[in-house]
Amino acid sequence: MFKGKKYKKACEKLEADKVYTLDEALDLLPSTSITKFDSTVELHVKLGIDPKKGDQQVRGTITLPNSFGKTKRIAVFASSEADQKKAKEAGAVLVGGEELVKEIKSSGKVDFDVALATPDMMKHLAQVARVLGPRGLMPSPKAETVTTDVVKAIEDLSKGKSAFKNDSTANIHMAVGKVSMTKDQLKQNIEFLLDAIRAAKPEGAKGTYLISATIATTMGPGIKVKLA
Repeated sequence: MFKGKKYKKACEKLEADKVYTLDEALDLLPSTSITKFDSTVELHVKLGIDPKKGDQQVRGTITLPNSFGKTKRIAVFASSEADQKKAKEAGAVLVGGEELVKEIKSSGKVDFDVALATPDMMKHLAQVARVLGPRGLMPSPKAETVTTDVVKAIEDLSKGKSAFKNDSTANIHMAVGKVSMTKDQLKQNIEFLLDAIRAAKPEGAKGTYLISATIATTMGPGIKVKLA
């Protein structure tokens, strides 16, 4: 893959194969940001699990100590008029029941960032699983997006609640902040996420669980970080 001059220049600031302490990595982070906009900072963690085994899946939900980013557009699928009213008042941008499911099924249009659903709506949402699933928008009990309390769920998401899970290569990728945030804010978010990943270790995982970690800015080079 072709890498531009800015990327190559950013790489020159890093020592080949060196694994930095988190403090060292965060000190280097601003100088490796190559975009004109306020880059997102991402944490990538390699896990010692077999992603093909159901008992070794790693997932969870967290609200990072220091919020960042734009407000999420939330859709709520609820059959009760009372729940629909509460969802609208709580700030959901799209609210509906079976008619909303049919609308998405016919149009294929998805104009929201996260979807919540009351338990009774899940049987209807099966009709649009092929639309929502590939986009990571299908409500799930494990992601805590299937709930009987839509107001609390909306409030949690508005505060920055996010879900993490391993991919097919046994890695977890998650945004943890912006380059413009202070070093302490980024450090708190990263340590908080690492603690959550440790707590989510499946019983089936054997040997070294957290193999490696890397932080990077949008389009910037990865900085290897030591795991305590």
